[in-house]
Amino acid sequence: MNTIQLINVTKTYKNGVTALHDVSLTLKEGDFISVMGQSGSGKSTLLQIAGLLDICTSGNVIINNEDVSMVAKNKLADIRLKSLGFVFQAFNLNSHLKVYENIMVPMLINPDFKDKAQMKKKAEELTERLGLSHRINHYPSELSGGEQQRVAIARAMANEPDFILADEPTGNLDSKNEIMIFQELKKLSESGKGVLVVSHNDAVIHFADKIFIMKDGVLGENINEK
Repeated sequence: MNTIQLINVTKTYKNGVTALHDVSLTLKEGDFISVMGQSGSGKSTLLQIAGLLDICTSGNVIINNEDVSMVAKNKLADIRLKSLGFVFQAFNLNSHLKVYENIMVPMLINPDFKDKAQMKKKAEELTERLGLSHRINHYPSELSGGEQQRVAIARAMANEPDFILADEPTGNLDSKNEIMIFQELKKLSESGKGVLVVSHNDAVIHFADKIFIMKDGVLGENINEK
């Protein structure tokens, strides 16, 4: 089974601030886990370490049975490319690219895709999956906030990763679009992807299988009784 495991992870910065204190968490395929907490609680640091965007000071990060602290940087990049998809609060779409071109961006460095035609076909499949087929040739400025975030989710799915890691994915959206994005993330977990969302939005409670509260770098117990 595909998993991300954080085992006794601590993160201390050079200024002496400890963002994570002995955190352990396991994300399995099909899980929808939410880590909630106030700004500065350490939840984004947790996601960055789980996503190999940062490294821990101590502890272990194991992705699909491989301890990533033991692998070379080029191998880490390969794991990120093939196993991890990211969604952020700022949609991070290229304003000069159309919807399908934004979705194609991760494929450009993936050797599994041989040509632009194959990439565009995959982008078209993802826009249909996310209900965006009618927007495929539009630019980000022509989309609503909810549509832009769905493009970002499609882009995160471009290489069919095992896990989707989302950092405040509804932070720039109204309540209607918040629900829509959480519904899309829930569908991904139901399709077998492991989904980790860090958020302060209470709406995620209705979708997540497990909910953890983080405070001052300490991760509490699962509070969801589903």
